[in-house]
Amino acid sequence: MSLLVVGSIAFDAIKTPFGERERALGGAAVHFSLAASYFTDVRVVGPVGDDFGEDEYAVLRRHGVATDDVEHVEGGKTFFWACEYEWNLNVRHTLDTQLNVFADFQPKLSEASKQVETLFLANIQPDLQREVREQTQAKLAGLDSMNFWIDSERESLERTISTVDIVLMNDDEVRMLTEQPTLLKAARQIMELGPGVVVVKQGEYGAALFTKDEFFAIPAYPLETVIDPTGAGDSFAGGLLGYLDSQGGATDAATLRRAMAYGSAVASYWVEEFGCERAADLTREQIDERFEAFRRMSVIESVPA
Repeated sequence: MSLLVVGSIAFDAIKTPFGERERALGGAAVHFSLAASYFTDVRVVGPVGDDFGEDEYAVLRRHGVATDDVEHVEGGKTFFWACEYEWNLNVRHTLDTQLNVFADFQPKLSEASKQVETLFLANIQPDLQREVREQTQAKLAGLDSMNFWIDSERESLERTISTVDIVLMNDDEVRMLTEQPTLLKAARQIMELGPGVVVVKQGEYGAALFTKDEFFAIPAYPLETVIDPTGAGDSFAGGLLGYLDSQGGATDAATLRRAMAYGSAVASYWVEEFGCERAADLTREQIDERFEAFRRMSVIESVPA
């Protein structure tokens, strides 16, 4: 099995009530690829500048992530983003965004990347997402987006959505895209564009899965300590798509439910440390343990009268 992610590679300055990092490795493609690497072989496509060195490449390569298609732009600087979280970690303030080499990103895929079986289009301009989709032979494709593209390039985004099998967005984005008040109506409207699966990310409240015939919801794993939610959504997507790829791209109801649980398990570990630092010592065995915890949490036992 093989999986390709196309998206941002970044350095993040993150401040939460529990500490801060001035230059953490981040970006959607990084969080996604590291999370997916626990389940399958991953390739990553994204641009970096001269400030992205061997230490950063090593983080990806230690997880078996193929970096052949990472585009090194000579003389350039890597995408940089700074944010601060309030005590309510659902409230985040962006302090600085420097697109740098990401501003002129034109994804370039090697033959190996074009031949992958599963594709994830992380949050980039919808025309670029569609161009990548048209270049690959992937049997299963997923997509993420954000309010900026919904507001500025809705028509292009809807055309791109029609080319993929799975859409992953948060609840605000789904409502904004469809202008529907409920997630069920919103998911059905998105499925009318073409995708058979819609996954709605709901932060600390978990995630919901919609297909034509199925609905499934999973809570977030209960944690006493959350250090940094940055990358939680991307790591959730990485766990979900990585597991689906490991199952041959199956999207039957049972496999999708397991994928949701695995995505949630990975994301629950991710927020325990800053950026993607938790990946340094996270193991598949630990992820399986939390998956089993989700299985126990989701079972409704009969109660004696």
